[in-house]
Amino acid sequence: MHILTYFYELEYASITMNRIDRLSAILIQLQSKSCITAAEIADRFNISLRTVYRDIRALEEGGVPIASEAGKGYSLCSGYNLPPIMFTQDEASAFILAEKLMSKMSDIKIQEAFSTALFKLKSVLRSNEKDYLESLDQKISVYNINNTNNHDTDLFLNDIQHALVNKKLLEIEYEANYNGKISSRVIEPMCLCNYWQTWHLISYCRLRNSYRDFRLDRICSLKVLDEHYGDENLINIEDYFNTLSPQNDLKKITLQIDKSIYTQVSLAKYFYGLLNEQFDGNNYTMDFAYGNLIYFAKWIISFGTEVKVISPPELQEEIILLVKELYSYHE
Repeated sequence: MHILTYFYELEYASITMNRIDRLSAILIQLQSKSCITAAEIADRFNISLRTVYRDIRALEEGGVPIASEAGKGYSLCSGYNLPPIMFTQDEASAFILAEKLMSKMSDIKIQEAFSTALFKLKSVLRSNEKDYLESLDQKISVYNINNTNNHDTDLFLNDIQHALVNKKLLEIEYEANYNGKISSRVIEPMCLCNYWQTWHLISYCRLRNSYRDFRLDRICSLKVLDEHYGDENLINIEDYFNTLSPQNDLKKITLQIDKSIYTQVSLAKYFYGLLNEQFDGNNYTMDFAYGNLIYFAKWIISFGTEVKVISPPELQEEIILLVKELYSYHE
């Protein structure tokens, strides 16, 4: 019996259409990963584990070959595939928006790969849906992304992703920000992140024997080496920023941030060494570790009276000096 035929028979057996939709969605979810846990399915659809077990049993009775392994989860047996998936109009529209963002937040190779994927998506749409997307494409633009990065170049995003997954060393030529000199490094890539509208690769640098934050637009060349690295230096992004606080040249800074500007402050909070933050319902209290109080003062002065310096008093003094200089200049 065909799986779709079986689903419709379930409908006539007083099983709601919502469940039929969910069974189809679970089947698609099973195709998305090599192994899916019952908890992942339950969280996605906000259902109980008992309901998950019943749904899996219904799929099996409908002819779907599902393998299960205790302690791991469910997977589709090798060789089983659904017919091509049809997208709703809203789902297809999301790809158009993603393409606009991709053109500003990635590099040329990722853009080319995404464009190819989008062509494949459009090939399964009905004619009226294709016309809809073509019209939508002409009416969406993205301008509010930092344009200092040259997105017509290769930021090595594909190679970096490959190295992250396979734990391979990278050899890079890197241009320092403070003096423009280029140095050769062998690094263990830990995590790729985008903050302050710029891509950064947090890595363990074997030249410096410590963690470093490498901006992708300053990497002049990159080569994926055949050598693998172990787990002894693995670190996630939160732990990396926490390692900054014990350094002697950093100063601890505490700010009170009005919730109305939290989003704007968040764009750069990790760049300025966020340690932790708390919210009391009206304001955020943020702790930072940063070495140059003048630069830090120039950053927060742009937020006006929505930011209050709790400590240190030296930062308050720097802000007062900056305000006096501005006043004297414009006076």
